[in-house]
Amino acid sequence: MDAWQILVSEFMLQQTPVARVLPIWTEWVRRWPTPSATAAASAADVLRAWGKLGYPRRAKRLHECAIVIARDHGDVVPDDVETLLELPGIGTYTARAVACFAYRKAVPVVDTNVRRVVARAVHGLADAGTPSASRDLADVSALLPNDDTAPEFSAALMELGATVCIARTPRCGLCPVDHCAWRQAGFPPADGPARRVQTYAGTDRQVRGRLLDVLRAKDSPVTRAELDVAWLSDTAQRDRALYSLLADGLVTQTGDGRFGLAGEE
Repeated sequence: MDAWQILVSEFMLQQTPVARVLPIWTEWVRRWPTPSATAAASAADVLRAWGKLGYPRRAKRLHECAIVIARDHGDVVPDDVETLLELPGIGTYTARAVACFAYRKAVPVVDTNVRRVVARAVHGLADAGTPSASRDLADVSALLPNDDTAPEFSAALMELGATVCIARTPRCGLCPVDHCAWRQAGFPPADGPARRVQTYAGTDRQVRGRLLDVLRAKDSPVTRAELDVAWLSDTAQRDRALYSLLADGLVTQTGDGRFGLAGEE
């Protein structure tokens, strides 16, 4: 994959499983193989292409990111963390992931899975606790090999946390780590209350998704009545979700009171 393809994948994979991302990512990079191609697309087309990946603000930020790369960086994704961090929608993890996996820079890449592996293998803790960018980056930096295998090491660390050192039922019998501090300590349980499982059904996120589904299915703005049928059980929640979509710039209202995806008139 080239740097643009990797950048698109990192936007899409945030809080979304690979199986859901793969078909949409494949079509995206086929349709828009460069930042300038994405930048030339309308915001509405970008939101339609994003489909049901969820968290559609990511699509808006990816579009904005593509515009800046095309305009200010010669249509080339920057290769250093500091410049990447200046782009819309790119935070510490994404900047480092692109620098590492697209440009083979020996920079620490820290996600939830990596934090869990380090907490257990290095610190003997069942859970990584509250994130700390400086601490987490320092922990992974100390483990990185000081040679050109750093990207492979980072990928392996992430895969280990995603498939073996998983949160609820770790597969310790399959773990390749010889010296795990958590295992040597007798697998002490995590301190504090169990983390609450995030729900989706009945939330404002679900209502926002239903409203966007209606708009994505149309080629032009729709009336309020057409939009309202997306969620009939709680009109106050529906109104709140619609207003939040307007505030986020994902939905626009035309002069005659209809609603469309961003940029549609």
